[in-house]
Amino acid sequence: MTVPTIRRRCAVAAVLALGLLAPACGDDAVADPVIDPDDGGVWAPELDPADFVATIDNPYLPLLPGSRWVYEETDGGGDVEDIVVEVTDETREILGITATVVRDTVTQDGVLVEDTFDWFAQDRDGTVWYLGEDVSNYEEGRLVDHDGSFEAGVDGAQPGIVMLAAPEVGRAYRQELYRGEAEDLGEVLARGGEVTVPAGSFTDVLVTRDWNPLEPEVVEEKTYAPAVGLVFEEKVAGETGRAVLVEHTPG
Repeated sequence: MTVPTIRRRCAVAAVLALGLLAPACGDDAVADPVIDPDDGGVWAPELDPADFVATIDNPYLPLLPGSRWVYEETDGGGDVEDIVVEVTDETREILGITATVVRDTVTQDGVLVEDTFDWFAQDRDGTVWYLGEDVSNYEEGRLVDHDGSFEAGVDGAQPGIVMLAAPEVGRAYRQELYRGEAEDLGEVLARGGEVTVPAGSFTDVLVTRDWNPLEPEVVEEKTYAPAVGLVFEEKVAGETGRAVLVEHTPG
């Protein structure tokens, strides 16, 4: 799923000076849910289109048309992929809500690996919702499938929260719910630290933990900077890899 998110999540060296980060989870940590949204497994938010606004300007996830982020990621084996996330001026109606369309392309050595259109919307309180994605996966430059695609309201898929209006440490939330296909969860770990990546140095950052019960051994941490969005991502359990922001163009 993405926020502008990094699907293959990893990257090149970066200097991380958060101080407030929780320790990396070990093997014992995945015996029980790493993240529990405390909803008893029942998640069916009723969204009213009248409660949504046209502009996504959440400080930690601003998705203004024309915005662009370039990331570089490196997996545990040293393979590098380039990710470009762009907010288009297109919209899509989902559940009666006008969603902003964000394009996310992944390439390796100039060859297309993935081309995805994500759908986001912000409510009046400032929470950013994720309404689905249209995924095209490629191998050796050829389209092979659309695995990972879903749309809220179709085949039982539910929308999720990708950025809280008021993120408080310890708050957990569902980022999406399409049983057996997309079940990402997030939790706020820390606020107020600093991070340095190739695109610059940032303060007052927000750190979240992401986990998917479909891949229970893998735990990720993401760092968001005010007025920029996602700047750093790292797998802290189950796999290794990093992703860093190397260029940002605001909308």
